[in-house]
Amino acid sequence: MGREGRVRRRAGRRTNVALLVLLVLAFATGWAAFGTGTATPGWIVTVLHGAASLALVLLVPWKSLIVRRSRAFRSASWHAAAGLVLGVLVAVSLLAGVVHVLGGFRSYAGLTPMQVHVGAAMLAVPFAVLHVLRHPQLPRRTDLSRRTLLRALWLGGGAAAAYVAVEGVARGLSLPGQDRRVTGSFEVGSDRPEAMPVTQWALDAVPRVDVATWRLRVGVAGRQVAELDQDALLAMATDEMRAVLDCTGGWYADQRWRGVRLDRLLPASLPPDARSVVVVSVTGYARRLPLRDVPFLLVATHVGDRPLSVGHGAPARLVAPGRRGFWWVKWLDRVVVDTRPWWWQPPFPLQ
Repeated sequence: MGREGRVRRRAGRRTNVALLVLLVLAFATGWAAFGTGTATPGWIVTVLHGAASLALVLLVPWKSLIVRRSRAFRSASWHAAAGLVLGVLVAVSLLAGVVHVLGGFRSYAGLTPMQVHVGAAMLAVPFAVLHVLRHPQLPRRTDLSRRTLLRALWLGGGAAAAYVAVEGVARGLSLPGQDRRVTGSFEVGSDRPEAMPVTQWALDAVPRVDVATWRLRVGVAGRQVAELDQDALLAMATDEMRAVLDCTGGWYADQRWRGVRLDRLLPASLPPDARSVVVVSVTGYARRLPLRDVPFLLVATHVGDRPLSVGHGAPARLVAPGRRGFWWVKWLDRVVVDTRPWWWQPPFPLQ
């Protein structure tokens, strides 16, 4: 192989390494953005996610040259087909993300851009793993050169400029994207509960709850300390708070909630080894929260001046200020104080 060929091969490998790093960064920050609330880290993660995604676009011309020169592409093998599928899925995810950022929360053919963005990214994962196993591209010591650093700075600067340009388009054309929250969500139905979308996490679905037989069970370290029917819970529902429900589906709503503070349902004295509280839905959906959050959690029975609708969690749902919507467990079945730490669970629900 001549000198020109070796240079071309090294440049191709470095492009592939950069693409791999950016794909991992975009995927990781995307999931991290799902978990962040309204604090500064949420803004930083969202910006990193957008910049990493746009940097992928900037590398497309270089990657297209690599693909056209590859033997697998010229031979039309199944490896080339798998790589093509990966490229299409990444492109669809990026395009859907831009549409969401600029166009706001809306549906197209029954799907929102955020659903397409996340769905395409998830489908791309096995193809990305297969591609990496087939064509491993590991960093080398020789990559840590001044030239590589300058190229990385140019790429980072280009991604930052592209991010600013997208923001500028949204503001310059007065598109919905100029009003999105730091989490990337758009306002839908604030102080208008009837306008809030009815959404659930993944495979969870709106259940049929028989209010006549429904009970909210409260337990501490393996023993039940209370059981309340709807009438008993409504009689206690005198606590109010304003809180923003920020759904990972791409929308948020600022509402006034009424119900019972969770600490009023628990004994005044808890076991010294208590570390978390597990909140479980009648569907089996569950989240474990830190015990320190208990004074700020509300078992809500009303939103605005209206009783909760079934779609929004009736007879009772959790309100968890500062946390994303998947922590706001709907259709409460039981609340249990536990000795295990709150992080003793998957970072995102599996149901």
